[in-house]
Amino acid sequence: MGERTSNGISVIIPTLNEEKLITRVLQQFGDKLKNRFDIELIVSDGGSSDKTLDMAQMYVDKIVKHTGEWKQNIAEGRNKGAEISKGNVLVFFNADTELDDPELFFEKIRVFGNNNTYSGLTCNIEVFKNEEKLSDKIFHLFYNKYVKFLNKIGLGMGRGECHVIKREYFYKAGKYNEDMFAGEDFDLFKRLRKLGKIKVEENLIVRESPRRYRKFGYIKVIYQWLKNSIWIMVFKKSSSNEWEPVR
Repeated sequence: MGERTSNGISVIIPTLNEEKLITRVLQQFGDKLKNRFDIELIVSDGGSSDKTLDMAQMYVDKIVKHTGEWKQNIAEGRNKGAEISKGNVLVFFNADTELDDPELFFEKIRVFGNNNTYSGLTCNIEVFKNEEKLSDKIFHLFYNKYVKFLNKIGLGMGRGECHVIKREYFYKAGKYNEDMFAGEDFDLFKRLRKLGKIKVEENLIVRESPRRYRKFGYIKVIYQWLKNSIWIMVFKKSSSNEWEPVR
Protein backbone atom coordinates (compact mmCIF):
# COMPACT_ATOMS: atom_id res chain seq x y z
CA MET A 1 0.00 0.00 0.00
CA GLY A 2 2.89 2.36 0.66
CA GLU A 3 4.44 2.14 -2.79
CA ARG A 4 4.14 5.25 -4.95
CA THR A 5 2.23 4.66 -8.16
CA SER A 6 1.86 8.22 -9.43
CA ASN A 7 3.69 11.56 -9.40
CA GLY A 8 0.37 13.27 -8.72
CA ILE A 9 -1.51 14.47 -5.64
CA SER A 10 -4.12 12.52 -3.71
CA VAL A 11 -6.64 14.63 -1.80
CA ILE A 12 -8.24 12.56 0.97
CA ILE A 13 -11.29 13.78 2.87
CA PRO A 14 -12.76 11.73 5.74
CA THR A 15 -16.52 12.19 6.14
CA LEU A 16 -19.34 11.31 8.50
CA ASN A 17 -22.80 12.81 7.96
CA GLU A 18 -21.48 15.92 6.22
CA GLU A 19 -24.39 16.65 3.86
CA LYS A 20 -24.52 20.29 5.01
CA LEU A 21 -21.01 21.11 3.83
CA ILE A 22 -19.70 18.35 1.56
CA THR A 23 -20.75 19.99 -1.71
CA ARG A 24 -19.15 23.28 -0.68
CA VAL A 25 -15.90 21.45 0.03
CA LEU A 26 -15.74 19.15 -3.00
CA GLN A 27 -16.78 21.63 -5.68
CA GLN A 28 -13.47 23.44 -5.18
CA PHE A 29 -11.78 20.62 -7.07
CA GLY A 30 -13.01 21.15 -10.61
CA ASP A 31 -11.75 19.20 -13.62
CA LYS A 32 -9.46 22.02 -14.73
CA LEU A 33 -7.68 22.09 -11.38
CA LYS A 34 -7.50 18.31 -11.13
CA ASN A 35 -6.05 17.93 -14.62
CA ARG A 36 -3.49 20.69 -14.19
CA PHE A 37 -2.06 19.28 -10.97
CA ASP A 38 -2.82 15.57 -11.51
CA ILE A 39 -5.17 15.43 -8.52
CA GLU A 40 -7.30 12.47 -7.52
CA LEU A 41 -10.11 13.20 -5.07
CA ILE A 42 -10.97 10.56 -2.47
CA VAL A 43 -13.71 10.48 0.16
CA SER A 44 -13.22 8.07 3.05
CA ASP A 45 -16.58 7.75 4.75
CA GLY A 46 -17.06 6.57 8.32
CA GLY A 47 -20.56 5.18 7.71
CA SER A 48 -22.76 8.18 6.95
CA SER A 49 -26.51 7.74 7.36
CA ASP A 50 -27.43 10.96 5.54
CA LYS A 51 -26.94 12.03 1.89
CA THR A 52 -23.17 12.63 2.14
CA LEU A 53 -22.14 9.88 -0.28
CA ASP A 54 -24.95 10.58 -2.74
CA MET A 55 -23.81 14.19 -2.91
CA ALA A 56 -20.11 13.29 -3.10
CA GLN A 57 -20.36 10.83 -5.98
CA MET A 58 -20.58 13.50 -8.66
CA TYR A 59 -17.28 15.09 -7.57
CA VAL A 60 -14.92 12.36 -6.38
CA ASP A 61 -12.75 9.79 -8.12
CA LYS A 62 -12.83 7.17 -5.38
CA ILE A 63 -14.94 6.40 -2.32
CA VAL A 64 -14.12 3.99 0.49
CA LYS A 65 -16.84 3.34 3.05
CA HIS A 66 -16.51 1.93 6.55
CA THR A 67 -18.79 -1.07 7.01
CA GLY A 68 -17.45 -2.53 10.26
CA GLU A 69 -19.49 -2.81 13.43
CA TRP A 70 -17.09 -0.56 15.35
CA LYS A 71 -17.19 3.24 15.22
CA GLN A 72 -14.44 4.43 12.91
CA ASN A 73 -12.37 7.39 14.09
CA ILE A 74 -10.83 10.00 11.83
CA ALA A 75 -7.36 8.42 12.01
CA GLU A 76 -8.66 5.16 10.57
CA GLY A 77 -10.66 7.04 7.96
CA ARG A 78 -7.59 8.90 6.76
CA ASN A 79 -5.52 5.73 6.65
CA LYS A 80 -8.16 3.92 4.60
CA GLY A 81 -8.25 6.78 2.15
CA ALA A 82 -4.47 6.64 1.82
CA GLU A 83 -4.60 2.90 1.15
CA ILE A 84 -6.57 3.36 -2.07
CA SER A 85 -4.64 6.46 -3.19
CA LYS A 86 -1.90 6.57 -5.80
CA GLY A 87 -0.34 10.02 -5.44
CA ASN A 88 3.21 10.85 -4.47
CA VAL A 89 1.85 13.57 -2.17
CA LEU A 90 -1.08 12.97 0.19
CA VAL A 91 -3.25 15.95 1.16
CA PHE A 92 -5.67 15.38 4.04
CA PHE A 93 -8.49 17.90 4.46
CA ASN A 94 -11.35 17.82 6.92
CA ALA A 95 -14.85 17.79 5.47
CA ASP A 96 -15.57 21.38 6.58
CA THR A 97 -12.66 23.14 4.89
CA GLU A 98 -12.08 25.29 1.83
CA LEU A 99 -9.07 26.90 0.18
CA ASP A 100 -8.59 30.63 -0.20
CA ASP A 101 -6.69 30.10 -3.47
CA PRO A 102 -6.77 26.53 -4.86
CA GLU A 103 -4.37 27.31 -7.74
CA LEU A 104 -1.74 28.78 -5.42
CA PHE A 105 -2.22 25.99 -2.91
CA PHE A 106 -1.54 23.17 -5.34
CA GLU A 107 1.27 25.03 -7.06
CA LYS A 108 3.02 25.17 -3.67
CA ILE A 109 2.21 21.49 -3.06
CA ARG A 110 3.76 20.53 -6.38
CA VAL A 111 6.95 22.35 -5.47
CA PHE A 112 6.91 20.71 -2.04
CA GLY A 113 6.61 17.28 -3.64
CA ASN A 114 9.84 17.82 -5.57
CA ASN A 115 11.86 19.02 -2.55
CA ASN A 116 13.66 16.28 -0.63
CA THR A 117 14.21 18.48 2.45
CA TYR A 118 10.69 18.17 3.82
CA SER A 119 8.53 15.27 4.98
CA GLY A 120 5.35 17.26 5.62
CA LEU A 121 3.75 20.65 5.12
CA THR A 122 1.26 22.71 7.06
CA CYS A 123 -0.32 26.12 6.50
CA ASN A 124 -2.40 28.78 8.21
CA ILE A 125 -5.93 27.92 9.30
CA GLU A 126 -8.74 30.48 9.58
CA VAL A 127 -12.55 30.23 9.64
CA PHE A 128 -14.99 30.81 6.79
CA LYS A 129 -14.89 34.49 5.86
CA ASN A 130 -18.66 34.92 5.97
CA GLU A 131 -18.79 33.54 9.54
CA GLU A 132 -15.62 35.06 10.97
CA LYS A 133 -15.77 37.02 14.22
CA LEU A 134 -13.13 38.98 16.10
CA SER A 135 -12.64 36.06 18.51
CA ASP A 136 -11.91 33.79 15.54
CA LYS A 137 -9.29 36.16 14.19
CA ILE A 138 -7.55 36.52 17.55
CA PHE A 139 -7.50 32.80 18.26
CA HIS A 140 -6.24 31.74 14.84
CA LEU A 141 -3.60 34.48 14.78
CA PHE A 142 -2.21 33.04 18.01
CA TYR A 143 -2.62 29.38 17.11
CA ASN A 144 -1.02 29.69 13.67
CA LYS A 145 2.03 31.28 15.29
CA TYR A 146 2.04 28.49 17.90
CA VAL A 147 2.13 25.85 15.15
CA LYS A 148 4.96 27.69 13.43
CA PHE A 149 6.89 27.87 16.72
CA LEU A 150 6.56 24.13 17.40
CA ASN A 151 7.89 23.35 13.95
CA LYS A 152 10.69 25.90 14.29
CA ILE A 153 11.99 24.24 17.47
CA GLY A 154 11.81 20.82 15.83
CA LEU A 155 8.87 19.31 17.70
CA GLY A 156 6.59 18.99 14.68
CA MET A 157 2.96 20.08 14.45
CA GLY A 158 0.18 20.21 11.89
CA ARG A 159 -3.46 21.24 12.26
CA GLY A 160 -5.86 18.45 11.34
CA GLU A 161 -7.76 20.70 8.93
CA CYS A 162 -4.91 20.34 6.43
CA HIS A 163 -2.04 17.86 6.39
CA VAL A 164 0.28 17.58 3.40
CA ILE A 165 2.60 14.56 3.58
CA LYS A 166 4.89 12.86 1.10
CA ARG A 167 3.70 9.33 0.56
CA GLU A 168 6.98 7.62 1.43
CA TYR A 169 7.24 9.52 4.73
CA PHE A 170 3.61 8.83 5.59
CA TYR A 171 4.31 5.11 5.59
CA LYS A 172 7.78 5.38 7.08
CA ALA A 173 6.27 7.28 10.01
CA GLY A 174 3.67 4.57 10.54
CA LYS A 175 0.54 6.42 9.29
CA TYR A 176 -2.05 7.85 11.70
CA ASN A 177 -2.34 6.07 15.03
CA GLU A 178 -5.80 4.52 14.93
CA ASP A 179 -5.84 4.08 18.71
CA MET A 180 -6.01 7.86 19.10
CA PHE A 181 -9.38 9.58 19.04
CA ALA A 182 -7.87 13.07 19.27
CA GLY A 183 -4.45 14.58 18.75
CA GLU A 184 -3.62 12.09 16.00
CA ASP A 185 -2.47 15.02 13.85
CA PHE A 186 0.06 16.21 16.45
CA ASP A 187 1.23 12.64 17.02
CA LEU A 188 1.89 11.98 13.34
CA PHE A 189 3.71 15.26 12.75
CA LYS A 190 5.97 14.57 15.74
CA ARG A 191 7.01 11.33 14.02
CA LEU A 192 7.30 12.97 10.61
CA ARG A 193 9.65 15.62 12.03
CA LYS A 194 12.14 12.86 12.92
CA LEU A 195 12.30 11.92 9.23
CA GLY A 196 12.51 15.40 7.71
CA LYS A 197 11.65 19.06 8.27
CA ILE A 198 8.07 20.35 8.29
CA LYS A 199 7.42 23.12 5.79
CA VAL A 200 5.22 25.95 7.09
CA GLU A 201 3.51 27.87 4.27
CA GLU A 202 2.09 30.96 5.98
CA ASN A 203 0.78 32.44 2.73
CA LEU A 204 -1.49 29.45 2.16
CA ILE A 205 -4.81 29.70 3.98
CA VAL A 206 -7.26 26.88 4.56
CA ARG A 207 -10.57 27.93 6.07
CA GLU A 208 -12.72 25.81 8.37
CA SER A 209 -16.25 25.96 9.67
CA PRO A 210 -16.40 27.59 13.12
CA ARG A 211 -19.11 25.13 14.20
CA ARG A 212 -17.05 23.49 16.97
CA TYR A 213 -16.03 26.84 18.44
CA ARG A 214 -19.63 28.05 18.35
CA LYS A 215 -20.94 24.97 20.16
CA PHE A 216 -18.25 24.52 22.83
CA GLY A 217 -16.46 27.89 22.95
CA TYR A 218 -12.75 28.49 22.53
CA ILE A 219 -11.83 27.86 26.17
CA LYS A 220 -13.19 24.32 26.15
CA VAL A 221 -11.74 23.52 22.72
CA ILE A 222 -8.29 24.80 23.70
CA TYR A 223 -8.44 22.82 26.94
CA GLN A 224 -9.25 19.61 25.05
CA TRP A 225 -6.44 20.20 22.55
CA LEU A 226 -3.84 20.95 25.22
CA LYS A 227 -4.88 18.01 27.40
CA ASN A 228 -4.63 15.59 24.50
CA SER A 229 -1.27 17.04 23.43
CA ILE A 230 0.17 16.59 26.92
CA TRP A 231 -1.12 13.03 27.14
CA ILE A 232 0.41 12.21 23.76
CA MET A 233 3.81 13.57 24.78
CA VAL A 234 3.80 11.90 28.22
CA PHE A 235 1.74 8.73 27.78
CA LYS A 236 1.82 8.35 23.96
CA LYS A 237 -1.96 8.17 23.80
CA SER A 238 -4.87 10.61 23.71
CA SER A 239 -6.83 11.48 26.83
CA SER A 240 -10.11 11.51 24.88
CA ASN A 241 -11.89 8.24 24.13
CA GLU A 242 -14.06 9.97 21.55
CA TRP A 243 -14.00 13.24 19.60
CA GLU A 244 -17.60 14.41 19.49
CA PRO A 245 -18.73 15.28 15.96
CA VAL A 246 -20.43 18.64 15.44
CA ARG A 247 -22.80 18.88 12.55
